[in-house]
Amino acid sequence: MIAGALLAPLLPGRARGPWLIALPLVALAVIWAVPLDAMSSIEFLDYTLTPWQMNSIGRLFATVFAIMAAAGTLYGLHQARPIELVAAQIYAGSAIGVCFSGDLITLFAYWEIMALASTVVIWSNGSERAYRASLRYVVMHLFGGVLLMAGIAGHVTSTGSVAFGPLALDRAAHWLILAGVLLNAGAPPLSAWIPDAYPEASPSGSVFLSAFTTKTAVFVLWVAFAGAPILVWVGLYMIFYGIIYALLENDMRRILAYSIVNQVGFMVAGIGIGTEMALNGAAAHAFAHIIYKALLLMSAGAVLYMTGKRKCTDLGGLFQSMPLTTVCGIVGALAISAFPLTSGFVSKSMISQAAADETLLWVWLLLAAASAGVFLHAGIKFPWFVFFQKDSGLRPPDPPRNMRVAMVLFAVLCIALGVYPAPLYAILPFPVDYIPYTAAHVITQLQLLLFAGLAFFALLPLMRRTNTITLDTDWLYRCLTPAAWHQLERLWLALRRIRDTRIQPWWQESLLRQQLHAMLTSRFSARATIGNFVLLTTLVLLSYLVLYLLF
Repeated sequence: MIAGALLAPLLPGRARGPWLIALPLVALAVIWAVPLDAMSSIEFLDYTLTPWQMNSIGRLFATVFAIMAAAGTLYGLHQARPIELVAAQIYAGSAIGVCFSGDLITLFAYWEIMALASTVVIWSNGSERAYRASLRYVVMHLFGGVLLMAGIAGHVTSTGSVAFGPLALDRAAHWLILAGVLLNAGAPPLSAWIPDAYPEASPSGSVFLSAFTTKTAVFVLWVAFAGAPILVWVGLYMIFYGIIYALLENDMRRILAYSIVNQVGFMVAGIGIGTEMALNGAAAHAFAHIIYKALLLMSAGAVLYMTGKRKCTDLGGLFQSMPLTTVCGIVGALAISAFPLTSGFVSKSMISQAAADETLLWVWLLLAAASAGVFLHAGIKFPWFVFFQKDSGLRPPDPPRNMRVAMVLFAVLCIALGVYPAPLYAILPFPVDYIPYTAAHVITQLQLLLFAGLAFFALLPLMRRTNTITLDTDWLYRCLTPAAWHQLERLWLALRRIRDTRIQPWWQESLLRQQLHAMLTSRFSARATIGNFVLLTTLVLLSYLVLYLLF
């Protein structure tokens, strides 16, 4: 997929779209042609790398990634810029590469390619807001990459192995790996990059972004940290964090972005429970989530594409002129709410059942409450305020044919997997001994959804949004940090004035002072001399040597 995407710009315009759609379909065929447990290995420096190995969990994630890449490309065929579609294929290909990585070095390489390609997807929207959001996005992901690389280096140093497999949280290196992966999963407090960046991409760009980054993080957590108790509470925190912010939000795509955090929380909690039932549920829910979340963002993207508006306060009454988009949006909303006969019900209920099987009462109760909260913000709020509520006077038609076909395809998948989940259960990592459609499961879920629906309409005056914004933790690094840096600059200038008037003449004339002054005033720009960098490097190495000898 990566190689084919790099060749795409060389093709004629008419051939480029079919080529990019065919790439993930060919990849899907290859995924299922390679037998389980097949692998390759190469020698690199002193290590044996495994660029790819086929296993059941990797095949599951790679399958839905390939399906998503094909449908997303079809959806964005005529409205996305060519650079976005090329970057999206590289993005999807690197996500699939993560799924088949047999060693930590290969995983890290694909991880960073994925970060850079997804940044281009955001940037390719072309707006100033998208450009700024893409810069913040890449900074966060490169920071996560630094944490991951530091953890990998520590793990390799202490164990001598680069194999990618289960890791115990028994040393600092493994905690660093966990931190880097959780950042990509969108775990608070470093989760604001999702609602900050995803809504600024193009309509098709948001669809691509919703599928790969957070789910590859879920895959790595599934492989490396299954059964880690801390993930149960991290997941529950993500669930309610996403619900609260989605309920407060006015921008329809930011509602769905916060919903990503919420839904990934269910997967993380399931991984933390760690039983076969819970791990199967987390994997199945990741598969189902990619499809119904893409469907929701496709319907929201169709509204944005046809109206140019994204705030709930500017929308309403669109069901009159966009019936197909409305139906597809409702199907996605029911699926994310785990409504019976949709894909969300047959996957999310496995996680709740796993909590009940392990007698985790509080976890089960919180998951049940969270199901009602999901119905509030995504199951009712999104379709109600976008397609119904007041009549905004807008009468746009349904979007172009390629967008309609992609939405219908995913709507059919959401219903088909809910009605007949056997094909999904058959490709899960562990044998499935679970029947979702029991009277207890169905009645309990319908009671929760009915209660949530009644609460929504009873509290409709409070649920109705105004033209406001919500502050998230991104305010700390978008606003507070620059302001603090400005104050530090002012303090530094003041100290320099004191130094210039009160420090002894010998300091003014010393070579060290001149070198430091040159570096600080140039701020490491191109005007700095090689000698400055040599001095800086020497000081850093000297500090490292002292710390190494002492500790």
